[in-house]
Amino acid sequence: MSGLQGLIPPGWVGGFAQSDPAFAYPDPNLSSLPMLKNMANIGKLDRQQAVLWPEFSWESDPGHPESRCYQMFAPDISRIGYDDTGRVWSIICPQQGVCSAALGCLNVEVSVTGQRGWVDETAKTLAADLTVTGQIWFSPSAKQNSLVKWLWNEFVAADHPFPHDKAHAIQVSTFDPGNPEQPIFPLRQGESTDFPIPEFARHWDVAWNVGNIGVEIGPIAKTGDDVADEFNALVMDLFNVYSGNLLTPGNTLSWNVWFTEPSIVNRQEWATHAERWRKSIDADHGSPDGPGTSARYFDGSPYEPVEAAVERELEAILEFIKSHL
Repeated sequence: MSGLQGLIPPGWVGGFAQSDPAFAYPDPNLSSLPMLKNMANIGKLDRQQAVLWPEFSWESDPGHPESRCYQMFAPDISRIGYDDTGRVWSIICPQQGVCSAALGCLNVEVSVTGQRGWVDETAKTLAADLTVTGQIWFSPSAKQNSLVKWLWNEFVAADHPFPHDKAHAIQVSTFDPGNPEQPIFPLRQGESTDFPIPEFARHWDVAWNVGNIGVEIGPIAKTGDDVADEFNALVMDLFNVYSGNLLTPGNTLSWNVWFTEPSIVNRQEWATHAERWRKSIDADHGSPDGPGTSARYFDGSPYEPVEAAVERELEAILEFIKSHL
């Protein structure tokens, strides 16, 4: 215990995890807590644990376990933030990028829209509930692509929305796996037990703690503009070909979040952290502490998009251009 306490910064009070018997493991029920807007309570943050290793996993061919891919998103973006009693007030989301020869780089962010939960530093445990939205948009480097630049100009000229930045991102819905009416899903203690985990996706030797999340991917949101909606669907299809069906409707996206030891929050830095990292990734498709990994299978071999599938998606985009632009 002395070694453990040595890693806990001064000021830890604890107690919130024990404030309601329903919060306890093996099946924490957090429904008595309101779902909080994610950036509305930064002034209440005292402490944090950074997610230095956000390890994602999904089936690149849904329904075929042998097709499961593993990919670490950009490191040290995600965090869980809480007060000295252990009540969670904010969670910062992971980001990554996917590049294609045809359309340049697209950013993907798993944006936390709401959360509730607790952390117990002394017991090295946590439990939280989240709602998230997947967001896809073209990075600035993609705008150097002549096709993307032309498409963007054409969309603007015709007053159609174009996913050129996060504010105009393609929105991908998510929900609790197998329960499409439930947008709230759990972050729970430990690694996921739903699938085998390769050693390259584990960090027991350096991490303080680990939690796991799983969401089912739903349809993309409509913009109200039929041309934009059709284009966004084509972009998502091409994105999924390159990413291994990362955000294909009906697929389940899981991730193990490997935390560093607790530290004290700088509230001003927290408020700007996600935006600063997003701009860094926007700038050069990389994160300040190094990029994430590429998608690979359990044996470590890389996921490679099928060229025939890429060609089909590009043909669909060219057909869209002929029809609408």
